[in-house]
Formats: sequence, structure tokens, C-alpha cells
Amino acid sequence: MKNKIDTIKKTIKKTAVECNRDPLLIHLVAASKTMSKEKVIHAIDAGAAILGESYINEAREKTDALKAYNVSWHFIGHLQSNKAKYAVGLFDLIHSVDSMKLVKEIDKQAKKKKIIQEILIQVNISNEVTKSGIDLTSSTNFFKEAALFKNVCIKGLMTMPPFFDDSEKCRPFFKALNKLKDTINSKNIPNITLTELSMGMTNDYKIAIQEGATYIRIGTAIFGQRK
Repeated sequence: MKNKIDTIKKTIKKTAVECNRDPLLIHLVAASKTMSKEKVIHAIDAGAAILGESYINEAREKTDALKAYNVSWHFIGHLQSNKAKYAVGLFDLIHSVDSMKLVKEIDKQAKKKKIIQEILIQVNISNEVTKSGIDLTSSTNFFKEAALFKNVCIKGLMTMPPFFDDSEKCRPFFKALNKLKDTINSKNIPNITLTELSMGMTNDYKIAIQEGATYIRIGTAIFGQRK
């Protein structure tokens, strides 16, 4: 596993340098969902510093069992509002906040715990009915409303483009997310400064880096195919 993670890190650095980006601004999230605690420990020992989980119950077990390890836990799956109370404070960053209802619930739970929860807003950049995320056309109003909540800190955006055999076809979707980040920042909405873009997975992360990704979510290239 160390060879796999080292190879990905080298590719991140090489791709970043080639497009005049600082490699230190691009973070590898090892998508460890469905992987056993033993496999996650192997990944940590091999250099994974951020673990990405998608299922609350599984994540709670892993974070509890592996709390001796100095790693960061991110939530990258679909989060239901009724599970927000478990996610808040458990994860350093929640990537997949896809509705105002969820923003409100995370804020409510963070207020109870007296913390500020860092989140990313998921955008349905491809307008696929099967994908979660806010709509591009309503994004400005969404951020104006979300900015009013005191116990969430919106760090940036996340998206999942359609799957293509040719990863180059993902480029317009990544480019659109980066453009949206710049557009929202240009509105100078109080309490909203977007710096992070979570986009790119095993098949398309190099293109995501070229288009501004700061978090890439890699599962298969680290852990192999999920069963």
C-alpha cells in the first residue's frame, strides 16, 4: 500500500508543479469507506493523513478504535439530516452538505456542542437527478442564507461529475466548480470566503488538480476495487 500512496503523492506533486500550483495546497483524502480497521491502519502507516468515510455508524466505530492515530477524519458520503448530530464534531470536515436543511441541522448540533463545524457545500454541477447537491442557478442566494449561521464555517465546494471512461470529459465540470468558487467570492458575502475544492477521484484526479482541486478523494487506487 505504501507504494500506491507514494505514487499518488508523486503524481499530485508533478501535476501541481506542471500547472504552476503549490503541491502543499492539494490534500489526499484516502476514501476508506467499507474498508476494515486493519486496512485503514495499513493506509495510515503507509502515509495516509486524511481518511474519508461515507457511513456514520461505520465511521463512529473506526474513529473510536483508531483514536490513538494522529489523522484527520472527513465525511465524504451523503449525510442525512437525522445523522448530523453524530457527524458534527466527529469529522474535521464534512464535504457533502447538499441542502439548506442540512446546513441548519449541522449548525444546530454544532451550537449544542459549542463548536464551529467546517463544511463544504456539494454542488450538483451536472444537474443529474441521481446526484445530490445545490443547484448552480440558486447558489448565490444559498450562500447568502448559509452565511447567517454562526456555528458552521463554509470552507469551499464539492462535486462529483458524471462517470466517463475518458476522464478528459470531466474537465468542464471541474472548471465550472472552480468558476463558481470565484463567482461566490466576488459577491463579497459576509462570512463567506471559499478556498477549498473537493473534486477528483481515482480516474480523474489529475484533471481535477489542473482545474483547482484542493482535496482529491482516492479509494480504488489505494485500497483496490470494493467488493
